[in-house]
Amino acid sequence: MATSPWRLVTVDIDGTLTTTHGWLEIARRFDREADYHALLRRFRAGEISEDVNIEGLLEFAEGRSLAEVEEVLAATPKIAHIPEGVARLRSQGIHVALLTHNPRYVADWYCRFGGFEDAAGLVGRQPVGDVIGRAAGIRTDKAGGLRYLTQRLGAEPSSVVHVGDGRADAAVFATVGRGVALNSRLPEVERAADLVLRATDFGTVVDAVLALAPRA
Repeated sequence: MATSPWRLVTVDIDGTLTTTHGWLEIARRFDREADYHALLRRFRAGEISEDVNIEGLLEFAEGRSLAEVEEVLAATPKIAHIPEGVARLRSQGIHVALLTHNPRYVADWYCRFGGFEDAAGLVGRQPVGDVIGRAAGIRTDKAGGLRYLTQRLGAEPSSVVHVGDGRADAAVFATVGRGVALNSRLPEVERAADLVLRATDFGTVVDAVLALAPRA
């Protein structure tokens, strides 16, 4: 069996593994959908930074129990066969991790659900006790998250494939071995990618990753 050139596959969550935005589902559950759309309009108009946008999203979970939020995560529509696809990559000796702007309690749920080995990409914290607390020190940092994951899992950036759909993912594509735009709605993200996929099954993504050759 040929050895894969890839040591690590990193994957975004919202809009990549999910077919909607996970925080839209959380907002809906807690009667904050109007606030979600207002925040999104301000972000898209350039009135607020991505850090402020993420901090605003995290507020929707504030005061709620972890169990309530995890119930929403479990019900959020996702592409099919995520655990099976992750297991297949790992059986090939490839590490699989999440590179996401989600807080740790969301990333931890996806790690348990999908078999991902770790997650990074957000600085700061939102404490979880009897209820989820107020977020503090929030800063989006996929570049820093990638450095952490490559060191933690023993991979050179050139041996990484990143799969994502947003502008922050497009920035990562330029720094790793290959970038895969999955179900992106942004032309600039697709232009930055080495491969553009439309898929509803994570198995399709795995097939594509295993067929990718390193850049010449």
